[in-house]
Amino acid sequence: MVNKRVGFRTGLLLDEARPNWTGDGPRPLRWSAWYPAAPDSPTTEITIPPGRALYSLGLLAPEVPLSAEANRYPVVLISHGTGGSASGLGWLASSLAEQGYVVLGIDHHGNTGVEAYRPEGFLCWWERARDLTVLLDRLAEEGAFAGRLDLDNVSAAGFSLGGYTALVLAGAITETDRMLAFVNEHPSTSGPQEMPDLAAQIEPLLSSSAVFRASWERQSQSYRDERVRTVIAIAPAPPVRGFTERSLRDIRLPVTLLCGEADTEAPYDLCSAWLNGHLPNSHLISLGKDVGHYTLLPVGTETAIRSNSVYWADAPGVDRAAVHAKAAELTLAALRASAAS
Repeated sequence: MVNKRVGFRTGLLLDEARPNWTGDGPRPLRWSAWYPAAPDSPTTEITIPPGRALYSLGLLAPEVPLSAEANRYPVVLISHGTGGSASGLGWLASSLAEQGYVVLGIDHHGNTGVEAYRPEGFLCWWERARDLTVLLDRLAEEGAFAGRLDLDNVSAAGFSLGGYTALVLAGAITETDRMLAFVNEHPSTSGPQEMPDLAAQIEPLLSSSAVFRASWERQSQSYRDERVRTVIAIAPAPPVRGFTERSLRDIRLPVTLLCGEADTEAPYDLCSAWLNGHLPNSHLISLGKDVGHYTLLPVGTETAIRSNSVYWADAPGVDRAAVHAKAAELTLAALRASAAS
């Protein structure tokens, strides 16, 4: 089923079961959705951020109804990278929505550029998986998608720390001591560019923040969502080295690993290839020998490239849009293979 009109919605839900990082209210779940829309739905170009665009989400149909072509639609949960936002995976989400999927993403609290960065959000990675499970629970029951999501056909995809998140939804278990030991051996992986002194903030936060302390204590719980049937991890970030090897061996669902070989933020050999060696049902695919980590960010405007070439410019000969098209095609193939099995 192909539908070339893509609907787009955003919203805010509150997870009353978890506090926000300041402890003065519930955890916010700011969400975005891309989905099949009727062929005659009016479209408009959406740019991020409005006014001083760094990238475009393309032509979308805001707030229109879900297409009546099918009763229920398969779902893909997407998770952004460190400090990013769901819109940063719009290139993937639109491609999947055109092919009949409802794609749901969260701006993960404290670890997203749409709000102030919080070290707690950068450290408590496991909370991200719970964000997506709660979002799916809620949108399946209320709002524009109520009763229209096929909960027997749910997949998870993520970029960078979002790749970690997708694997947590599949059952991977975190022990941060493993990640800290890995960082000691590989200092270049010690922290993201947005917050390089991250490890030094753990002890002060354990002393000062009850919210952080409670989250830290549940890091090794399982956040497996039994509805997830397949995972696509795109340039999965170094926190995957915090996974226990046993939990990876226990993941039986299919996992597709996509990564560029010139990735210095989530090195191909230390992250994707390492995962591939421990997962029993995984497939590792290179996106190109010159493809770096930030090639998987959106295609930037001239304003974006001038503002920060690290994020928005690629190695000579690398066509960012072509890499996106390849990654989307491989993701779609993985989803279809899982649905057919």
